[in-house]
Amino acid sequence: MKPMEIKEGIYWLGVIDWNVRDFHGYSTYQGTTYNSFLIMDEKITLIDTAKKEFTDELLYNISQIVDPKKIDYVISNHTEMDHSGGLPRVMHKIGEDKPLYCSKMGQKNLSKHFPQKWNYQPVENGGELSLGKRTLTFLETRMVHWPDSMFTYANEDRILFSSDGFGQHYAGLERFDDQVGDAIMPHAKKYFANILLLYAPLILKLVEKVTEMGLPIDMICPDHGIFWRKDPSKIINAYVEWSAQKPKRKAVVVYDTMWHSTEAMGEAIINALGEEGVDARLMHLRNCHRSDVMTEVLDAGAIIIGSPTLNNGIFPTVSDFLTYMKGLKPLNKIGAAFGSFGWSGEAAKLVTKELEQMKFDIIDPGVRIQYVPDDKSLDACRELAKKIADALPAE
Repeated sequence: MKPMEIKEGIYWLGVIDWNVRDFHGYSTYQGTTYNSFLIMDEKITLIDTAKKEFTDELLYNISQIVDPKKIDYVISNHTEMDHSGGLPRVMHKIGEDKPLYCSKMGQKNLSKHFPQKWNYQPVENGGELSLGKRTLTFLETRMVHWPDSMFTYANEDRILFSSDGFGQHYAGLERFDDQVGDAIMPHAKKYFANILLLYAPLILKLVEKVTEMGLPIDMICPDHGIFWRKDPSKIINAYVEWSAQKPKRKAVVVYDTMWHSTEAMGEAIINALGEEGVDARLMHLRNCHRSDVMTEVLDAGAIIIGSPTLNNGIFPTVSDFLTYMKGLKPLNKIGAAFGSFGWSGEAAKLVTKELEQMKFDIIDPGVRIQYVPDDKSLDACRELAKKIADALPAE
């Protein structure tokens, strides 16, 4: 796609990855973009590069605006390889001695990724860089979501180049929020739930810090997905809400099944939750990707996990999801387990123990049913649902 001027003298040079379907365990069913930006000023400045495989396209895009050798400064907001993979070839093309601005941790991380001895210019939090007519301010955003992460703010243009903050894995010809509308929000929510949820307390502090600084923001340009120009406060407010993790009257029933017995239990639970006025989702782990399940978990008040017992343990797909969810550290959740078994029946107890380790509020020791559930067994599932509904906040 051709470069696009997003504000006078500032260009989007990024590339669209239409075909990527997995991003370190996160399903990217609509691809993604690797956004890079060029600021034309007395000092021509490139902000971020792209994944290594797209370097040719990135260099071509730069050449449509300016001879790459005329670039004066390069800014690396984040070391992760989907943004820095093209850096070696870009630096070779524009000149290895050109100043490369990054955070102090960015210098450390980049030097571990690449052997080249670049002209690193580590910046302080709140440090500034004059480009001529424009001044850039650097904001350290450590652990949002790597230790090296930082934002770059273009003062005169009121643009926040936000690296992996406020992004979405979304490949499309649209570049702005007003071109996509509310359809972009599920992608932004999924991105937060699967990449940034772990750092929610830090994000709340970051938003507070930016608010205290009083930076006016007309546009937010993340390194993935579309840019927020119509209403940047919409995504900022969404991040505050998601970071607060205030539980809703919502439950997610997550399960796998061998011979449909655990499935029948899950269906009894979900139907009873609905009858109690709970917004509920039933998600089969071999039909729903763990990252889509995690997106539903984000604002749910209750997570109910169902697993049959296999080899005296948790069913593998359920174990996989529990490991994934544990790493993201969701807060303020009610938890419960259920499952069928043949002769030993450990799975529900083991799931409960996992939920306890995640600091879930365990509302019931778990429903265990041997072989095929009968009416009495399904009544126990419905009772579990009623307990959960009673414990969830009223709408």
